[in-house]
Amino acid sequence: MKIKKGDIVKIISGKDKNKTGKVLKAFPVKEQVVVENVNLKKKHQKANKGGQKGQIIEKTYPVHVSNVAFVDSKTKKAQRSGRSW
Repeated sequence: MKIKKGDIVKIISGKDKNKTGKVLKAFPVKEQVVVENVNLKKKHQKANKGGQKGQIIEKTYPVHVSNVAFVDSKTKKAQRSGRSW
């Protein structure tokens, strides 16, 4: 997997197509990456024992590497990266 933490990537398929963002976390074994403000899902959190109320939190979930294209910093164009073994 050639995409690393801190890279700027563009989503090329799925519900967030054409969005760009920075890679926050990479999971090379699963071949997934977490991109900021992409693949957001709402998660309901139960109330804690300390008296806090339950709440709904928006959380970013991983995206498969095949749905992501690396954005070149010079040309500002997206290009797919190959797989490194």
